[in-house]
Amino acid sequence: MTREPAIDRSLGWFSVGLGMAELLAPRAVGRMIGVGDRSTVLRMCGVREIVSGVGLLSGRAPATFAMSRVVGDVMDLALLGASLRSPDSNPSRVAATATAVAGFAALDVYASKVELQSSMAEAQQDVPVHASLTINSPPEQVYAFWRKLENLPRFMSHLESVTEGPQQRSEWTARLPGGMQLRWQSEVVEDQPGRLMSWRTVAGSEINHVGSVRFEPGPGGQGTQVHVEIYYGMPGGPAAAKAAQLLAMAPESLVTEDLRRLKQLIETGEIATTQGQPTGKRSMIGRMFSAEES
Repeated sequence: MTREPAIDRSLGWFSVGLGMAELLAPRAVGRMIGVGDRSTVLRMCGVREIVSGVGLLSGRAPATFAMSRVVGDVMDLALLGASLRSPDSNPSRVAATATAVAGFAALDVYASKVELQSSMAEAQQDVPVHASLTINSPPEQVYAFWRKLENLPRFMSHLESVTEGPQQRSEWTARLPGGMQLRWQSEVVEDQPGRLMSWRTVAGSEINHVGSVRFEPGPGGQGTQVHVEIYYGMPGGPAAAKAAQLLAMAPESLVTEDLRRLKQLIETGEIATTQGQPTGKRSMIGRMFSAEES
């Protein structure tokens, strides 16, 4: 796939126009799309749209801003669904708006995939990721679990599959927002059983990074300190990584969460989930709508 600047420009101008309408006339927009008077929420959406649009029009880090539109589409659909709980909503208009958002989401997913595939492989490895965690298990056992690469999708939430091949190489598939996938090849460049493993992506992959994981005895010889160090190629570089932190999508946050799942998996044999448990606090989206209704 090659970049599609015309699509980026079109989506950019659309985002700016929609964002200005939401920011300057939120009540009119709310009535038009059937959600009623949700001025605060719509103004927040307007700011997000303007930022995404200006980013796309600037031509800098288009993959980052194209992805931000995908995330925004998911948020918009969730907001529309939450609005149906309000007596002020117009279900038929909300349904029509949701259909339109879904259509734009499909275009955003396409644009994002094109930009990601063409820019992630080219991005310099200038985004560092460092994460550490102590696991109550000997280093040899933690290493053995990690070294069997097919185990990684069990605790790395973004991975769909890892298939080991000959010559220390493996095939990786990751999933991204909007149902997109990234595929790449990695090769192990250093392997010290029970102590260290390092790797790098192979030329021609859709993602570009190098990394290592060290397994050291914990304090007093108890457990294992796992240290992960990765250098990513992210479109937009460190600036894009900072922006990702605002969406809780920063690579360092994701790796830290993966290590926590690994700890649960090794220590208890399973990863704790909230499925089937009583509902706790309402989501931020639900709280925003209920706050405006009061």
